[in-house]
Amino acid sequence: MWYYDCPRIYDIAVVTVSRNSRSSRRRTGSVHPLQRLFSYGKQYHRQIWQAAIASTLNKFFDLAPPVLIGTAVDVVVKQQDSAIARFGIKDIFSQFLVLAAITIVVWVLESVFEYIYKRLWRNLSQQIQHDLRLDAYNHLQKLELAYFEERSTGGLMSILSDDINQLERFLDGGANDIIQVSATILIIGTGFFIVAPNIAWMVMIPMPLIVGGSLLFQKLLQPLYAEVREKVSLLNSRLSNNLSGITTIKSFTAEDYESGRVAADSEAYKRSNAAAIKLSAAFIPLVRMLVLAGFTVFLVFGGMAAINGKISVGTYSVLIFISQLLLWPLTRLGDTFDLYQRAMASTNRVMDLLDTPIAIHPGNINLPIEDVRGEIEFKNVTFAYKDRQPIVHKLSLSIPAGKTIAIVGSTGSGKSTLVKLLLRLYEIHLGQITLDGIDIQKLNLHDLRRCIGLVSQDVFLFHGTVAENIAYGTFAASDREIKMAAKVAEAHEFIRRLPQGYETIVGERGQKLSGGQRQRIAIARAILKDPPIIILDEATSAVDNETEAAIQRSLERITVDRTTIAIAHRLSTIRNADCIYVMEQGKFVESGTHEELLDKQTVYANLWKVQSGIKNQQYI
Repeated sequence: MWYYDCPRIYDIAVVTVSRNSRSSRRRTGSVHPLQRLFSYGKQYHRQIWQAAIASTLNKFFDLAPPVLIGTAVDVVVKQQDSAIARFGIKDIFSQFLVLAAITIVVWVLESVFEYIYKRLWRNLSQQIQHDLRLDAYNHLQKLELAYFEERSTGGLMSILSDDINQLERFLDGGANDIIQVSATILIIGTGFFIVAPNIAWMVMIPMPLIVGGSLLFQKLLQPLYAEVREKVSLLNSRLSNNLSGITTIKSFTAEDYESGRVAADSEAYKRSNAAAIKLSAAFIPLVRMLVLAGFTVFLVFGGMAAINGKISVGTYSVLIFISQLLLWPLTRLGDTFDLYQRAMASTNRVMDLLDTPIAIHPGNINLPIEDVRGEIEFKNVTFAYKDRQPIVHKLSLSIPAGKTIAIVGSTGSGKSTLVKLLLRLYEIHLGQITLDGIDIQKLNLHDLRRCIGLVSQDVFLFHGTVAENIAYGTFAASDREIKMAAKVAEAHEFIRRLPQGYETIVGERGQKLSGGQRQRIAIARAILKDPPIIILDEATSAVDNETEAAIQRSLERITVDRTTIAIAHRLSTIRNADCIYVMEQGKFVESGTHEELLDKQTVYANLWKVQSGIKNQQYI
């Protein structure tokens, strides 16, 4: 009955999750990426305001020299009737001395605020990218395995590296450009209307068109750069996958084939960039034409106003100069918006990662490792991988503390899944798993995993020394403890013969070592951890007979007085288990000791017969 009901329940759960995901995407999709970034960086708001104020003051003093030039012209032309003379300084030389002093102050302040804003923005960009990368990585570590199974390593690397770097580049330069252009428009526009209100509108004619065009370009560029980020993610994924599988590529002489696939992904990335570049490149020439129109109109009509005496020659010279300072920086908006849109596309991808809900939450019941007895119980446990039929059906299993049980069965029967459920790498859908009578979903997740030592057939060694890999997870271990663990795992002798002994670099994924050597280092790692529960998941499946015998000797020593779960295809390695469970299609079909199962002459007996080569003989 359960076999037919479970898929229906699971489908309902999947539909519910997908609906929630869609609604979540709708919520985040309606929020601008800059707003999402600003909400994330609440702790940086003070530094952002300080940097923005420094940028604005730098631009204010940067715009002052043209005013000083106009004032100097005014002194030359009007002499005792100049603007400075109105303050009681009639001597012309003294007026120039005052101008010189003001010029020095202005240039010094401009330089000071340039130093301040550059330091603030650059430090801010470094701090945000550092914190964002760590937050994104730490969030990734909390996500369930299913998330990683549905995504490529290269794609995730693209988010953690390239996307965050795009954001850093924008904060390092683009943010300041936007603030300074805005400050330029505000300061000069205000000055124009104060000094020459009758002709100020001539310079301001292009402004609405430029601003409106910028917003339009931004809207058009947004989906193009979103596609660019997606294409570079696919390209990074391809490259990462191929570098990991370089041995397979070489052994199947597939270099040309993989070169073609990388070229296709790179070509797609190039095309998506070309589409964005085609649009963004048109922005600057259009802005230049609008700037030219505004400047030309003011050049003619402003000049006539000066001749007719409506404005002074000094004022006209200032206005004609700062009109260029107002309009020409707008031509850089194309590059700034290009950088901005790339950063916003990357921001969305990083924030989407941070917004991914954590399915496996840490429990709140602490269980110190010294208090763990190791009694494990599965109670009517049911589990299915996403979009699949249940792989475990109402399974119950009781493992007494300190005992060794073995689980055997055909590939895909669900053996390794039980290990993942016990470690809470996935959450069960129905039922309960307890450790010492406590529901593992209520146990502190760190305490749960700390008390379990996993030795898997898929050994992963990190790029580093042999000693570092043995001490992984027990980072405070001494050299003596590391060597003792290696001796128990029967790894000390081969490690001693390595070029640098325990300081030998094993290479990425331990590629400089043989499979058996990697396996023994993994066992030494578990021994050093000294957990009350040991899980052996096909720990000897990929080694030769001699290595298997060595590993088996070390396993017999480390499983004493520990709760041990051994998953194996080779029945000879688990014949001494206290109880052996035979698993098929997510259920236990029989159980007992090795001798009891042979006497039944059913599934286990047939497996033993095949592996031992016994034909038509009494099982012994």
